[in-house]
Amino acid sequence: MTPEKNLELATFGAGCFWGVEEAFRRVPGVVDTAVGFMGGTAENPTYPEVCTGRTGHAEVVQVTYDPEKVSYRMLLDTFWDAHDPTTPNRQGPDIGTQYRSVIFYHTPEQEAEARASKEEMERSERFRRPIVTAIEPAGTFWRAEEYHQQYFAKRGGGQCQTVW
Repeated sequence: MTPEKNLELATFGAGCFWGVEEAFRRVPGVVDTAVGFMGGTAENPTYPEVCTGRTGHAEVVQVTYDPEKVSYRMLLDTFWDAHDPTTPNRQGPDIGTQYRSVIFYHTPEQEAEARASKEEMERSERFRRPIVTAIEPAGTFWRAEEYHQQYFAKRGGGQCQTVW
């Protein structure tokens, strides 16, 4: 989905994309979310392919938002709250490079905000271990299969993040 003129994109990898998507869907000013894959080498990867760990992709949520209603900084706050950014290639029981913590930036401004936010998190000592979140330029977003989209909204309930 290409955002309308006044809308912007943000893309985050924070483990299992089902729970992360639900966290972003609840943020006022978020217009749309989609789950998929980014950061790998395979063209048009499928979920089973990504799960092998051989494509290099992360499970991500692409957020379309209205910057007049929600700031990128507020989206970053949601990202930090949605997962444990101190566990490399793992979120709770989910292990593999597809579950890595990563912020994919779409503009130089997003890159600067992401780096500043990460530095603030590191200085805050909110997390007991070092933050391993990568900050990388956004590449091609490959939308996941339809049954993954808004998974919890379609099936009720749900949470796949781990409390640490």
